[in-house]
Amino acid sequence: MAAFVTKWKGNEKIRPGAGKARKMGKFFKESISKMFSLKEEIPRSTDLVIVGGGLVGSAVAFFVAHKQTNREREIMVIERDPMYTTASSSLSAGGIRHQFSVTENVQMSMFTTKFLRNIKFFLGLIDQPPPDVQFNHQGYLFLATPEKAEKLEELVKMQKYLGAEVEMFSAEMLKQRFPWLNIDGIEAGSLGLNGEGWFDPHSLLAALKQRNIGLGVRYIDAEVIGFTKKLSAPETIGNQYVLASVISRDTDGDMFETNCHQVVNCAGPWAGQIGELAGMGTETGALSIPLPVVPRKRFIYAYHCHNGPGISTPLTVDITGTYFRREGLGGMYICGASPESEEEEPSIENLDVDYEFFNEKIWPRLAHRIPAFENIKLKSAWAGYYDYNVWDQNLIIGPHPVITNFLLANGMSGHGLQQSICVGNAISEMILNADTYTVDLSRFNFDRIIRREKILEDFIV
Repeated sequence: MAAFVTKWKGNEKIRPGAGKARKMGKFFKESISKMFSLKEEIPRSTDLVIVGGGLVGSAVAFFVAHKQTNREREIMVIERDPMYTTASSSLSAGGIRHQFSVTENVQMSMFTTKFLRNIKFFLGLIDQPPPDVQFNHQGYLFLATPEKAEKLEELVKMQKYLGAEVEMFSAEMLKQRFPWLNIDGIEAGSLGLNGEGWFDPHSLLAALKQRNIGLGVRYIDAEVIGFTKKLSAPETIGNQYVLASVISRDTDGDMFETNCHQVVNCAGPWAGQIGELAGMGTETGALSIPLPVVPRKRFIYAYHCHNGPGISTPLTVDITGTYFRREGLGGMYICGASPESEEEEPSIENLDVDYEFFNEKIWPRLAHRIPAFENIKLKSAWAGYYDYNVWDQNLIIGPHPVITNFLLANGMSGHGLQQSICVGNAISEMILNADTYTVDLSRFNFDRIIRREKILEDFIV
């Protein structure tokens, strides 16, 4: 094992600044600051290190701590942004849906819905009101052209077979149900009737962290800057390694080395950097392949329309990929869209908002599909990062085939909020050596990247 590091000399990564991000809710800020204002000392050893304390990392910590007996594993979560000013989950639109083309994606979101419905059991505290994540069950509405309607119907059948409550509607039925909708160019649509909608990720994260701390999980305000590794079994054919320790730098700039047994990469958009620090993409063989996860910036715009769609409006995804949903009850809405090409991808150097993208791309599409949106007033906007898997835009989960105690939970490409709870449970089952898995995610392991195989999802928003 390498000696204790007093000064890290590796190539340090440039951390994007906060930019003009959305101001977080007052309650969330106050609850986070009150709960986690005391600085935790960084221990010299622990059993499990989780890199990243957002929803995915906190979900991993919760399920491991919740399931184990007598707290036999010490759990340490390292988070460099403890107020979550640039965290993907905190800056997301909060959506959850069961409408996917990949079966495991359907199952993961359904698992999260079930967790949210039983949140009092999982995250409730004695003598305190149950956590309220403000789950709005208005569903998702996906619109389809004549060319894609048949495929959409096939996928709805698959989703219903898995237990999702989704129905197909003709264009005429949609117009009757949603009079505000212009059905020009629309053949049909699929609507989630139950378990879909949106919720407040801030409240869920705050509840998870509070419960985790009660279960003995330690949250450390620091940044991971390196690892030490050693051969796991020299007598084994083919070298396999383990991460022996994690090197971190705290908010005062002090360096620490913590010995550990397992490490889980839950670093979201920056997971690729953590993978590189662990050795991915730096050597030969399987270690020559980097973790293909990078940050991609997405914008969310908030606007007001005095005569827009009402309270029963679902999160609607147009055939152009532009989406919108209601935000509260005062005529407010939020919307967004992904770039149409690699050339249109915005810079990730900061979280500044591109308002021309709204004016030139999003607003014309909204006004065409919902005529009431011809007259709107843009109120605010913010940007956030996807943990974007450039290989196939789907989850990468499980132990690395060469760094055997390094587990991956990365690359959900905009689906992290709705998949985080299930991913946390799945990682806990791997750590605790479960006999069976609640949702079989074996197809999503890193080996598919090595084999150059892709799992493609049709329902990308």
